[in-house]
Amino acid sequence: MMIFNKNSEKKHPARFSRQGRRVFFKHVAAAIGGYFFWPVQKARAAAGTPIGTAKNVIFVLMQGAPSHIDTFDLKEGSWTPAFMAPTSYGALRFPQGLMPNLANTIQDLAFLRSLRSHNTAHPLAQAWLQMGRNPVQGLNRIAPHIGSVVASELGPQNPDAILPYFVSLNAQSGPGAGFLPPQDEPYYVSPSGGGLPNTSHPDGPAALDRRLELAWELDSEIMYNEYLGSGPEELNEFRLKARSMMYNSTVNNVFNFDQTTRNAYGNSSFGNACVTARNLIKYNLGTRFIQITFGSWDHHSNIYAPNANLQSMSKQFDAGLAQLIADLKTDGNFGNTLILAAGEFGRTVGPVTANAGRDHHLQQSALFTGAGIKGGQAIGSTNAAGDTVDDPGWSAGRNAWPEDIEATIYSALGIDWTKVIHADELGRGFYYVPDQDPYTYQPINELWG
Repeated sequence: MMIFNKNSEKKHPARFSRQGRRVFFKHVAAAIGGYFFWPVQKARAAAGTPIGTAKNVIFVLMQGAPSHIDTFDLKEGSWTPAFMAPTSYGALRFPQGLMPNLANTIQDLAFLRSLRSHNTAHPLAQAWLQMGRNPVQGLNRIAPHIGSVVASELGPQNPDAILPYFVSLNAQSGPGAGFLPPQDEPYYVSPSGGGLPNTSHPDGPAALDRRLELAWELDSEIMYNEYLGSGPEELNEFRLKARSMMYNSTVNNVFNFDQTTRNAYGNSSFGNACVTARNLIKYNLGTRFIQITFGSWDHHSNIYAPNANLQSMSKQFDAGLAQLIADLKTDGNFGNTLILAAGEFGRTVGPVTANAGRDHHLQQSALFTGAGIKGGQAIGSTNAAGDTVDDPGWSAGRNAWPEDIEATIYSALGIDWTKVIHADELGRGFYYVPDQDPYTYQPINELWG
């Protein structure tokens, strides 16, 4: 069980963690000509003024890439099945039959329709969306996940945190903390409602504590060995943090929920993750960034098959997300929680392919809600087919990119997206949001109206 250490390296923010130094030098030779620690090529934008309406983020990665013209940027044609029941809500057109519960709360939802991906390869585009930069360019391979940056910035604000600052639900791996310290790594768990796995001992808590005490005694000689650096101390703090999560009734409240609750959220793995996300925020145990991975939306064939593919995925998404919004409102946390949902790219437009599906496409769209987002609106518009942007709909006057999504997340949380940390031995700095021609990436403030 990977647990974090809230104090390690925080006293020395201008330094890499020991792990970060090892990874850094492993890759530095391969990245001499790349762009990660950017040389200053142009004047940086003035320090940003963040929106600062959010305390938490729930990021739904719609893995596999949903068809944007069937979901958040609806385009109708001879291909549109009756079960989608397109319906107008003011100026918005939405597939009410596909996502009826979200249609009922559409006044809370904003759709970004001028979003475009840089690439249509699944793993590359997924990592790009989660990191806000090209994951294979130069030293970007050790750049952190957006959630890890959030953990580094905001996690230490809660000195009594029990749970990791960044929790990733329904995934086993993905971009991590990169060169940042270990406490900023994502904590992976796939919740079922039956509690947090690996938080009990077969011989009970008393036996566990006896064995932990014996381990500390055996390790005492190396614990304070100056030649070993901070490694033993970090290990000891990891043990203490792990123990604080075990046999803990408050932690159990987050990961335990009954069948009635599961049913309310759609009785699916995505629904279970949404319940857990609600609880992580409700019990406020330190987690600031929650990612839910939900897929696959990779419908190259039979996309409109009844009760399968698009219809099945949308039903789960609709039930889980709509109930999450409702419960966050009940708990008083909707106004301070930014929720966004997006895939890594979109899908081909117009009539379906010969396989009755849709292939990969750069044009896409995303959903935003909570944290003061102005609902019932769309930012940007595409042409009649949905394959290119007609009107970006925001102040940059161009397509929105994953880097702009990254800047928007930071801004919502009150983080200066123009920040540069000089944590590398080369002293060249890591830019929270890349600053590379031809764009200066920035938050999409129009989401707040």
